[in-house]
Amino acid sequence: MTVPIMASKKRRRVEVVVVSDVHLGTYGCHAVELLRYLKKVKPKVLVLNGDIVDIWQFSKSYWPSTHMRVVRHLAGLAAKGTRIHYLTGNHDELLRKFAGTLLGAFSIDNKLVLDLPHGKTWLFHGDVFDVTMQHSRWLAKLGAKGYDLLILINRMVNWGLHRLGRPRVALSKVVKDRVKSAVSLVSDFEKTAATIAADQGYSYVACGHIHCPEIRTVSTTKGEVVYLNSGDWVENLTALEYTAKTGWQLYRYADDPNMLPNTEQDQEEVDEEDSAADMPVATLLDGLLAEFQLRRS
Repeated sequence: MTVPIMASKKRRRVEVVVVSDVHLGTYGCHAVELLRYLKKVKPKVLVLNGDIVDIWQFSKSYWPSTHMRVVRHLAGLAAKGTRIHYLTGNHDELLRKFAGTLLGAFSIDNKLVLDLPHGKTWLFHGDVFDVTMQHSRWLAKLGAKGYDLLILINRMVNWGLHRLGRPRVALSKVVKDRVKSAVSLVSDFEKTAATIAADQGYSYVACGHIHCPEIRTVSTTKGEVVYLNSGDWVENLTALEYTAKTGWQLYRYADDPNMLPNTEQDQEEVDEEDSAADMPVATLLDGLLAEFQLRRS
């Protein structure tokens, strides 16, 4: 089920929002669109379900201010009381050594269970079910670098097509869909996740990783489980949203009338908080530590 959205300037109240596969620090990340979405919702709980920062491809030469604005906005939400669960993925697996860390309303873990009115929901990134990750990690990392290059080529192609008055193409999405579909087929990703969730007694299981936004019921020997996938903020620009009234729904940025491109709106969005993200790194660090009520040694 997709979230029905009416045009409005107010922030939508949502009990839970799940975002995954943002890949901050890569050319493909749609940080501007993600920040615009995060400013339009008011969740009690925000789950960052893996691959938020792409540590595999992190480079000091590419970290745009828009990506820092996302980080600062998340820190601001935590400081204001939004419960944020950062669940680790494969592209940010270095954070797994910090699983169990709790900083105010912000925590890092590898998995999470939410006891919601519609039933218990088990959340984790899902790379543990990816046969490529388990047996050919070098191939997965090589593919990630190739995909980022493809994103760059795709943007150059679309720039040329725009100049010629031709429609845009999505080469990267076609390739990614085929690769991820193959991974999903080989490892039977969705079926495996649902079966284990049923064995554990969960009604819902929410993953990311394969960049395929989905909500569907899966039948297992232990009964039915609803499989959820939050998609990504590289190609699909999707998230999962939960309210007690509607249950789990899939949010699609492209279907949201509040997100139509608008130059004036874009200018308004660069507020004081955003501008602060352009300050020197040392100043930014001090600000982040202050928001988490910590001191730098």
